[in-house]
Amino acid sequence: MNIAFIQTIPEVQTVAKFIVLGFLAFIVTFAITPILTYFLYKKKINIKIKKKSVDGDKLKYVSSLHAHKKGTPTMGGIVIWGTVIIMVFLMYFTGPLLGNLINSDWFDRLNFLSRNQTWLPLFALLSTALLGLMDDYMSIKGIGKNKGGGMRFVVRFGWLILISIVGAWWFFFKLESNFIHVPAVGDFNIGFWYIPLFVTVIVSMAISSNETDGLDGLNAGILFQAFAVFTVIAFFQGRFDIAALCAVIGGSLLAFLWFNFYPARFFMGDTGAISLGATLGVIALLTNTVLVLPFVVFIYFVESISVIIQLFFKKVFKKKVFLSAPIHHHFEAKGWPETKVTVRFWIINGLMACLGLLVGIIGSG
Repeated sequence: MNIAFIQTIPEVQTVAKFIVLGFLAFIVTFAITPILTYFLYKKKINIKIKKKSVDGDKLKYVSSLHAHKKGTPTMGGIVIWGTVIIMVFLMYFTGPLLGNLINSDWFDRLNFLSRNQTWLPLFALLSTALLGLMDDYMSIKGIGKNKGGGMRFVVRFGWLILISIVGAWWFFFKLESNFIHVPAVGDFNIGFWYIPLFVTVIVSMAISSNETDGLDGLNAGILFQAFAVFTVIAFFQGRFDIAALCAVIGGSLLAFLWFNFYPARFFMGDTGAISLGATLGVIALLTNTVLVLPFVVFIYFVESISVIIQLFFKKVFKKKVFLSAPIHHHFEAKGWPETKVTVRFWIINGLMACLGLLVGIIGSG
């Protein structure tokens, strides 16, 4: 078989682009993580073990099970969105220079910054990352009206809604997005209802990601699976810059997971969890695969539903359904080792993500 011929096939070149970008993102994240962790440890940018839940009740299990994590740095999500920024500028500015140097246009193709595909996900990533960064900083410094510091939930929720409304306005009025795709059925025009749908998806994804980020490596592993799936979905849709962005985030998450798996060297923090959840939501909306999300991040929905059930039963019936919520803490309280909960949740989500990939590709017509 003629290898030179294979190398000229557009699809092969495109897949090579994703692999190269993902690999480079892995290297960049792996390189800058020790620098960041040194700074975080030196400045004592550490988490505080929560003693009370969002409704004010004492956290009987979480505070005792996670007491050994006190002093572990947070804000680790900086390396992920920081790597994305580095990769955007690196590919946009150095690609053409390298191409001219070796007389090849291949490096030009590594650029994935495009107005119609990646501007909006990058806006969502950076705006929510800064919101999460502020929340992390307030928690560490004990700033705010919450006991122990941190941004009040209603304030953080309000900012998320505001950011989502800006994105929804752009989608609806600039991109003229007003329909939702039902896999294997077709597109349905929902008109102005697209705006509340957009806001709901972004806010729920950001909060669910944050709720899931409670065990070492759990959320990073699920997010890696999700961005890998959307790399493939975007590729099959011909949205190659979105696929490239997903590959970059996926490569960065894989390197982050190296340091974040038990026992975690540092934690993602709100600056990582909120921003990556919101970005995933924007990408699902751009690829019109919102209904695939319940498969791709199945554990997110399980975690969020467990919180809703717990709060409802405590308020209405004055009793708990789970020993602790989100549900990953319930299994910890029952005696499961943290790593067992994490890996089993990865497996469950991975199986559902494969089903979501199948639905997203086959049901796209």
